[in-house]
Amino acid sequence: MFGTEPQSYKYSEEMQARQDIDGVMIATGDFQHAKLCTEVVQAGKDCYVEKPFANVLEEAKAARAAVKASRQVVQVGTQHRSQAYPLAVRDIIKSGRIGEVARITQEWNVNQPRWRYIHQLDDGKTPTLLKEEDTDWKRWLLGKPYRPFDPHVYLEFRLYKDFSSGIFDQWLSHGSDMVHLWTDETHPVSAVAAGGILTWKDGRENPDNATVTLIYPKGFIYTYSTSFSNSYRSFSRIQGRDGTIENYGGEGASLFMVTKEGGRQDKDPESGSGPTYTAPPGMGPEFDHAEIVRVPGVKAPNSHGPDDDDVDHLMKWLTAMRDRSEPNATVDHGFSHSIVCMMAAQSYWSGKKLYWDPAKEEIVDQPV
Repeated sequence: MFGTEPQSYKYSEEMQARQDIDGVMIATGDFQHAKLCTEVVQAGKDCYVEKPFANVLEEAKAARAAVKASRQVVQVGTQHRSQAYPLAVRDIIKSGRIGEVARITQEWNVNQPRWRYIHQLDDGKTPTLLKEEDTDWKRWLLGKPYRPFDPHVYLEFRLYKDFSSGIFDQWLSHGSDMVHLWTDETHPVSAVAAGGILTWKDGRENPDNATVTLIYPKGFIYTYSTSFSNSYRSFSRIQGRDGTIENYGGEGASLFMVTKEGGRQDKDPESGSGPTYTAPPGMGPEFDHAEIVRVPGVKAPNSHGPDDDDVDHLMKWLTAMRDRSEPNATVDHGFSHSIVCMMAAQSYWSGKKLYWDPAKEEIVDQPV
């Protein structure tokens, strides 16, 4: 596109040594993001680091410290902070239109194995896609305890708990980041998670069905859930004391409806004070004044929303690099969603309810 030949390097240090490179995008394994972000900013480069920002707390702290000690522009890949409809929802909530937020629910589902790229487990006969001599396996482990080479782990790291928490790292990172955007929160008070491998019993370690429930300091509950076993009607719902915002579709969907339904006038629908439905409600009763959220000058909303390759978020980073301004998704935003993902994963594996100590910045197993 620019009349130059793309260059490749075996090791990132070779690329970072070049003085004519201003910015580096990190799109590697989940467990590598924070460490590589630290290396990039210490090499004097601006950085776009994919989510999750980190999945080990000490590495999240170290990367955040390195960024703040530098002059580099670092943007996290939670792209919904740059998209018109999530920002419009933030403004509706801030306006007080639905009142004080009491509950946020997200349910994002697919009916597929997800992240399983080698479709048949090694049986001694089926050739694998990758051999150890094709890689630097020890370097790829990047400080994790040594284990024998496994092409499944290398290519499908999201399924293995030492390298990713799967659903939590990949999708809860986006979900919680939008919750933080909408509510101006930075961390939960507590988290408890449950789930299991219920459908795709293919050697994976991370769950294919999972739910996490979090309480936030402002006094609302946030529940996130994903199933890889059924794809029925993914949604997000923000419930305030005076109304509700409903999103139709999975992660990134741009179709939002805002309505008075569920507010104080609907004290108890079962007692007759609210609407009665004899068919799926759609937009609800006319007197609740439901309306689709629309943003002038951008594409009409739908249940799919922008693609992951939506250019807006990348351009925000490039613009911030040029004028040395703060990007839309900062290292602090990345640190915040990482707390949620780590608490969810640790609760899932331990079976315990966990808490965040904001003064010590530690995950603990007793209320603070």
